[in-house]
Amino acid sequence: MPGRVMAEAATASPHRAAERRTVLAICAIATAVCAVFLFVGLRGNVAFVLGLRLSQLLGLVQVAVSAAVSTVIFQTITGNRILSPSIMGLDALYLFCQTVLVFALGGFGYAALPPAWKFSGEVALMMAISLALFLPMLRRRSDMMLMILTGFVLGLMFRSLSALVARLIDPNEFAVLQGASFATFQSLDEGLLAIGAVVTALGTAAAWRARHVLDVIALGRDAAVGLGLDWNRWVTALLSLVACLVATSTALVGPLAFLGLLVVALAERVCGTRGHGFLLPAAAGVAVIVLVGAQALARLGFGGAVVVSVVVEFVGGLVFLALLFSRRHG
Repeated sequence: MPGRVMAEAATASPHRAAERRTVLAICAIATAVCAVFLFVGLRGNVAFVLGLRLSQLLGLVQVAVSAAVSTVIFQTITGNRILSPSIMGLDALYLFCQTVLVFALGGFGYAALPPAWKFSGEVALMMAISLALFLPMLRRRSDMMLMILTGFVLGLMFRSLSALVARLIDPNEFAVLQGASFATFQSLDEGLLAIGAVVTALGTAAAWRARHVLDVIALGRDAAVGLGLDWNRWVTALLSLVACLVATSTALVGPLAFLGLLVVALAERVCGTRGHGFLLPAAAGVAVIVLVGAQALARLGFGGAVVVSVVVEFVGGLVFLALLFSRRHG
């Protein structure tokens, strides 16, 4: 028996070393992509342009890391690799909130809202609704199909309500709503960036500290409880963390439903492991590469004419369908 354990440890060690090298390579590529985004094509007032790019980069990194970390945690809790927290209707809820605000306050009133208050209200509302709806399902061990259908119905309901209210908005103010309906990284409030950076950093640190707990949760509810894990307490805490990260990134730049699903699927195939000590940093690094790289490519290759969020959502949707069909035929 001791000889078998030593043999398994010796076999696992090269794999861990290879996974560690892969994660380091991903982080190095992500750093290089960020440097390209910042410094390539600088001209004119360098200090001013560099300041704008730094703000954009901070927003991109926040959204990328939040999407990756929240998706990894959510997939681990649900035990399903084709789910993403943003698929569960939060993006539609965000759009509904913007529509109601524009309708109630008008374009000028909407623009005059204090960004910090608007940001805090949206985060609190999305966290409250997501916890109220999905936490009871997880505690009662509801079927994953029920969660998917619930998210789909909620998304459909909020989108229908948004379309109904949008028809009542003055056509001159409809452009304000259109601007808030898509994720944008062009004009980000520095105060909100600071708040979002703190929330993202604390949330990522909390997820990293819980990486071993996530490994146990990945074994399933019965196995985790058998190993002494307080399932309800940890699921409540982790789902709260997911809701906070998703709500913060959505309120900061707008909805990006499929980004997390896309980058986690890529990170899994690159690393070849579900161990959270490797998957969390790998998914975050891949997310930074995809989002920052796409923004840099759009600016350098297409002169900023391409809306990156639309392209990312399109590719992420294709990945979602591919994962769905591979599970169906697997």
